[in-house]
Order: sequence, then structure tokens, then C-alpha cells
Amino acid sequence: MTHSGTRLGELVDRFGGQLIGDPDRLVIGIAPLSDADERHATFLSNSKLRAQAESTLAAVLILTESDHLQLGAAFSGARIISAQPYVYFARAAQYFASLTAIVPPLGIHPSASVSPHALVAASASIAAQVVIEAEAVIGENVVIGAGSVIGRGVSIDADTQLHANVTIYDYCVIGKRCNIHSGAVIGADGFGFANDAGKWIKIPQTGRVLIGDDVDIGANTSIDRGALADTIIEEGVKLDNQIQIGHNCQIGAHTAMAGCVGVAGSAKIGKHCTFGGAAMVLGHLSIADHVHISSASMVSRSIHEAGQYTGFYPLAKNAEWEKSAAIVRNLTSMREKIRTLEKTIKLLTEKAEK
Repeated sequence: MTHSGTRLGELVDRFGGQLIGDPDRLVIGIAPLSDADERHATFLSNSKLRAQAESTLAAVLILTESDHLQLGAAFSGARIISAQPYVYFARAAQYFASLTAIVPPLGIHPSASVSPHALVAASASIAAQVVIEAEAVIGENVVIGAGSVIGRGVSIDADTQLHANVTIYDYCVIGKRCNIHSGAVIGADGFGFANDAGKWIKIPQTGRVLIGDDVDIGANTSIDRGALADTIIEEGVKLDNQIQIGHNCQIGAHTAMAGCVGVAGSAKIGKHCTFGGAAMVLGHLSIADHVHISSASMVSRSIHEAGQYTGFYPLAKNAEWEKSAAIVRNLTSMREKIRTLEKTIKLLTEKAEK
């Protein structure tokens, strides 16, 4: 679906920035530097791509003042100067997407099963085969995709969207403007068992999952309910696909995690943290605000200071890795030998000085 276009002047009125060029020129959307044509806006957020910006066919280029000066006359189209081109791109892309978005139908699909003891706002959209149990509260403009299951006593606040086949277990709470993708499971039992002479005894998981406003949750991500207390996902958290959040965890506001991150139970993670793909966090640890964990790192201890942390062995050819592993295994004995040598050298030096 397309639209007739938006004036550059209107974009600047909406999102700010300094326009250099014709305010009446129309664009239909955002495209990458290499793919944009005269119908598109594009952006330069990485100065290393300046050569691509020089050759792009886009109608308008969003860029910083510095890149604008560096480009000079190399790019002949219009420009929007912004301190944060990537953020400008994100907001403009949201706007263009809204122009062609399919508006879900209001009301409850005939095939949905909604308890008479649930409360569903008239402005909500409930798709085919949805199940909503008793005591659930579905807020204004909530969209629930086909096949989703909303458990007993669940609360979903205004303007939140659940895509198809999302499951929200009993008594969990979802905030405003959240976006939860297909296959996500919110509130399944945490992994809690006590060992009794080799046999596992299940510990009932009676807490909830509490999710704040403006949280995004990717496809097939699982967030376990607490054992006794609640699992808490604070406002603005962004979780990618196939992430596991264990029971009783707390994820601080505006923290972001890439795909396949795993967080074990009772870990407490601060605000504005980032986790690269496949990073792992052991249970019962605390991580301070503004901590950034590299991809595939294993967090095995609490982190009390902000900063970038990396915890994996560099990739190498297998034969080289085996040699390095053998050296690591022998470090303890090597250390003892070095200590013995140091003592011997010290004694010999003392004798020589007498």
C-alpha cells in the first residue's frame, strides 16, 4: 500500500531539524542509502558510509552538521540537518509506517471465547480464536491477535498490541503501549525444584509478571512468573526474539537485550543496560545501571560499576584453541613454579649483595 507523499516541510514541522532544499518536495518513505531513489528520504548516521551518501539518489538526506559540511556539493539533493540522524530516521519511519498501517477492526470476533466475567473495552480489537478468561481487563485500543490466550485476572493497559498466538498466564499485568510478538509466553512457571534424595520436588510459582509501559517483547520470548515475589520488567525495556527471563528477575527501565539472551532467576539488572546476542546472566546477580555486555558473554559475578564488559575467549582455529586450552589448564602449576623461581632469585640476589 502506498500514499501520495509527504512534503519535506511537513517532516521538519513534525520532527524538527534544519531543511536545506525545497519544502514542497514530496517523499513517500525512508530507504537505505543504497536503495533510495528520488521518492525517498534516507539518512547518514555513520560517517564511514559518507561515500554512499555522495552517490545516493534520495530526494533528501538526514545528517549531522559535521557530515553536511564534509559532503559539500557531493550530494545534490535536499538535506535535513539533525543532531541525531538515526533517531530522526526512527521517528520519520514510524510516521510513514502509520500512513499505510492496516487498522484492525473494532470489537470481538465471533470465534473468540471471552468470559462474561472479563472486561473488554469497546475500542479493543479481539481477533479470531482468542481466549480471554474471567476477571481479565482489556484496556482502550488494545489489539489482541488471532489465537492468543489471556489468562484469568490478566490486566492489559491501553494501546498495547499482542500479535498472533501470544499467551499471557493468570494475573500478569501488561502496561500501556506495549508490543508483544507472536509466540511470546508471559507468566509460565519459573524453573523451581527442590532435590529430595535425587528426586525433584516442584516449588509452586505463585508470583506474577509485571510489565511496565512501552515495553517491546520479541517472538518466542519467555518471561517466567515469580516463585513468591513478582518478576518485574520496567518501562521502556526492549527484548528481542527467543530471550529467556527467569523467575523473580528485575529488568530496569530502558534496558535492551538482543536475541537469545538468557537471564537466570532472581537476577537484578539495572536501567539503560544493553546485552548483545546470546549473552548469559547467572542467577541471583546484580548488575548496575548503564552496563553494556558484549555478545556471547557469560556474566558470572555481580557488576557494580557502569561500563562495557566482555567475557568470552577469542575465536581461533581449533588446533590453536586446543593449545591455548592446554596452557590454561597448566596455569596453576606454572604459577607455583614461577613463585619458586622468584624465591630462588631473591635468595641468590641477597647472597650476592652480602
